[in-house]
Amino acid sequence: MKVVLCPDSFKDALDAQSAADAMAKGVLNALPDARVHTCPLADGGEGSLEALIAATGAERRTARVHDALGRPREASWGWLARERTAFIELAEASGLQHLGPSERNALHTTTFGVGELFLAALDAGAERALLLLGGSATNDGGAGMLTALGARLTDRRGNALAPGGAALAELETLDLSGLDPRLEALRVEAAVDVDNPLLGSRGASAVFGPQKGASEADIATLDAALSRFADVSAAVLGSDLRMLPGAGAAGGMGFAAARFLGATLKPGIELIMTQTHLAALIKDADLVITGEGRLDGQSLAGKTPIGVARAAKKLATPVVVLAGSLGQGWQACLDEGVTAAFALADGPMSLDEALARTAELLGAKSESVVRLWSHRGG
Repeated sequence: MKVVLCPDSFKDALDAQSAADAMAKGVLNALPDARVHTCPLADGGEGSLEALIAATGAERRTARVHDALGRPREASWGWLARERTAFIELAEASGLQHLGPSERNALHTTTFGVGELFLAALDAGAERALLLLGGSATNDGGAGMLTALGARLTDRRGNALAPGGAALAELETLDLSGLDPRLEALRVEAAVDVDNPLLGSRGASAVFGPQKGASEADIATLDAALSRFADVSAAVLGSDLRMLPGAGAAGGMGFAAARFLGATLKPGIELIMTQTHLAALIKDADLVITGEGRLDGQSLAGKTPIGVARAAKKLATPVVVLAGSLGQGWQACLDEGVTAAFALADGPMSLDEALARTAELLGAKSESVVRLWSHRGG
């Protein structure tokens, strides 16, 4: 029996690789002779870099960059030498997790460090880059990244703009002549987990600004500043991508990736499944087990278990989802290729206890699933 284990992380409990390992232990307890294949996944958000490195065997590298507030830090990125491909996770440089609650300031945080990661990848000889756009602390439309890559953004007096999204309101000139020429040959794909445009009520500032410290007044300021950035960009490059689905991802980094790096924007789980060759792995599998912290109706928007189920459905491969909890509307997932779904808890317990026991519960539930599946013909 071939079993493929491809979970996402279980937030605040296990990363995707640890979750897959816990599942594998349970499967082998039930069926020691099973052929078990682990393929940790993510949907482009938190943990995506870890999942890609684990699944592809990419080399973990580090670069000295600046965080969202301009402070130095060591950021990880992945290098898949055989494919000349770099894995760049925005959150490693400009992530919200590196800032304390009182440090979150969407007016002034910058993506400069993401540009520094691109420079490290170019120095390594990258011909392709997979940009992962979850977990940002920024709302600068990717302007900081452009500055690190050699662009000049100046006000009407010719002064360089200050870091952050608010300063874009003063943008007069966008000079791209200094962009690193190696970017022209770099193929960029951006993994997004939202379809929001850059501006407006569904835009980067309105929807995601509050979690980055933006007040109602800040949201209006940032939306107007990003609008100015989009206007000047359109004047320089001749087309307008402000309404592109996904342009609002990561504080407008989706816009910058598509507009200035020529990136294609795709759902994160699709890009990561492609990179990890999941379809080939599950083609002859008897059973696929996936999971993450919660399965509900919103999972249909592109969460890992649904991406896996949709891929497996095309191959008529059964998929079981193990989730920390099953929320409202989870039954809709059954129409997307999920064969069955189970919550992990084996009795009443607090959240703290559930988090502490996640590995144990995953193993036990995986064991039960495989015991039942292997005797289904009996």
